[in-house]
Amino acid sequence: MNILIFGPPGSGKSTHSRRIVEDYGLTYISSGDLIRHEIERKSSLGLEMEAYLSRGDLIPDTIVNTLIISKLRRQRENFILDGYPRTPEQVIALENYLYDHGIKLDLALEIFIDEETSIERISGRRICPNCGAVYHVKYNPPKVPGVCDLCGSKLIQRPDDREDVVRKRYRIYTKNMEPIIKFYRGKGIYVRVDGDGSIEEVWKRIKPLLDYIRSREEKRKEHE
Repeated sequence: MNILIFGPPGSGKSTHSRRIVEDYGLTYISSGDLIRHEIERKSSLGLEMEAYLSRGDLIPDTIVNTLIISKLRRQRENFILDGYPRTPEQVIALENYLYDHGIKLDLALEIFIDEETSIERISGRRICPNCGAVYHVKYNPPKVPGVCDLCGSKLIQRPDDREDVVRKRYRIYTKNMEPIIKFYRGKGIYVRVDGDGSIEEVWKRIKPLLDYIRSREEKRKEHE
């Protein structure tokens, strides 16, 4: 089972990706994780990508394509791609790679939320720079405002979590995903799921899709 999962900032796609990995035994390939890893390493590539993100801009396609396809070379089946592809150029690179290696996608899943929900979820996030704990001013506030419960450090807001940056990221996402959604809808594998509500509520909308695909796979193998 090979899946694409995408959604606006704050849609919960990474949270649900990890649950899919746990419940269905897939390998998780996240463009965000790969990018953050390079940024944490303080590599020249990481510093370049950090500059793009701090402005709310997309990282160039050539960089992201290289990061993702290097992972796919080691994982040909049973994967979930989180946050990729996000531009038409990335779609072309991915589809060419999959075609050349005889790999088929089963589902392109979008978890959708509106712009104001995205801003509320992301701009309210606070991070502990010392221990990495994550809070939200509304949904998961610390016991003392602005102070980490675990280590007492002062919480910060990441530059790319500011409201103006989130709004820009949301609009870039919407604009860029329009042709991508059209492409995967044409292939008959695109499904949009409402991302509003609790994690469990959204998961109940996702799980039947995955169970259907898994059941279809098992029946196909029985007839081979």
